[in-house]
Amino acid sequence: MIETRLSKAGANWIRLPCEKPAMKFIELTGKTLLDVVNEGEIDMGELHRAGVTGDSILRINEFGEIELRQANQWVMVGGLIGHFEDRLRSITQLDWVE
Repeated sequence: MIETRLSKAGANWIRLPCEKPAMKFIELTGKTLLDVVNEGEIDMGELHRAGVTGDSILRINEFGEIELRQANQWVMVGGLIGHFEDRLRSITQLDWVE
C-alpha cells in the first residue's frame, strides 16, 4: 500500500503519493553485537540458528530490530529491548544513518 497525503488543487482536495521517512540504522558485526547485548536481552542461540556468526554483517534500526545481511537481502533475526540506543552508539562509535 502506498502512503498518500491530501493536497489542495484549486477547489478540490486530491491524494498524492508521499515518501515514507527513511529508516535509520547502525551497522555492526556479529562480534560487536555480543558487546552491545545485555545478558538475557536476546536469545543468542536463536541468532545463531538464524545464521548470525561473529563475522556476520548486521544492522539495527532505531526500534531495535536486528537484520542480518544475506547475499541479496536483509532478514530480520531478532530485536533489542530497553535502552539500547546509547549503548549501541557508544560501543560502535557510529550514529544512525539512512
